[in-house]
Amino acid sequence: MTFFIMGGTGFVGRHLIAWLQKQGHSVMALARKEKSLARLPDGCRAVLGDPLRSGDWQQQAREADVLINLVGRSIMTRWNDASKKQILETRILSTRMAVEALVPERPAVLINANAVGYYPQGRNSVVTEKDPAGEGFLAEVCQIWQDEANKAMAKNARVVIARFGTVLGADGGAMAQMLPVFRKGLGGRLGSGRQWFAWIHILDLCRALEFAARNKNLSGPINCCAPQSVTNAEFTKAMGRTLHRPVILPVPAFLIRLALGDVAQAVLQGAKIVPKALENAGFAFRFPNLEGALEDIVGEKTS
Repeated sequence: MTFFIMGGTGFVGRHLIAWLQKQGHSVMALARKEKSLARLPDGCRAVLGDPLRSGDWQQQAREADVLINLVGRSIMTRWNDASKKQILETRILSTRMAVEALVPERPAVLINANAVGYYPQGRNSVVTEKDPAGEGFLAEVCQIWQDEANKAMAKNARVVIARFGTVLGADGGAMAQMLPVFRKGLGGRLGSGRQWFAWIHILDLCRALEFAARNKNLSGPINCCAPQSVTNAEFTKAMGRTLHRPVILPVPAFLIRLALGDVAQAVLQGAKIVPKALENAGFAFRFPNLEGALEDIVGEKTS
């Protein structure tokens, strides 16, 4: 299969391209600037263009069997009117450009990133893809983002909405920020620690996205998170055991709110999310349990 990746120079994108190439697929990746090309894995066909604007790159995207859009500014920044606008617009405009690139005469697959922030937060009941959207800024962004992607169905595309949990990998994402703190023995639960923490190993995310591309019967939302539900406190203890470090310094909720502002809700609340759609379709996780995932990611680095 031929894949076109938007957002391929980021943490998830680099791993995904390497995985797809390893499976024998042909991969093109969009890069906004020439200096970003060095971050793409060898063998990947680089395409220069702005994912937020129409351009010649869309003609090349049209050649692919599968278009995967991973573009979106990180939500982990202090929220204000300007940052909220960027968080929303980078997602909506890139998705709009992805849909614009498709043509009905050449049916393709659009796999569009989304997030588990779509769901109501702070509950203990199990959440699947059939649950409704929650409230607040993140849920609203996820809903608008999803609606934009679903417009590709009018162009005969099969649309998959990949709702990511926190992606765990040693060389980027949340782990890159957490590992130095935990290795110094300064890690601890956030707030009460009772909030649910949806996570997925970077390898399983890449495998899940390829699985969704191959599986013609899979469409609509898929929860890209591991089947094992853990709380923030359980995650913290598992990190401590894996790194052989103490985790005795909890971070009070009021300090998190003081430091992060409104974005604190993203770390102080969570949902007990399960990957029902992937499991029903027959996807087998390589790392279904947190201990095994952490050992694979950071275990060797503690010796």
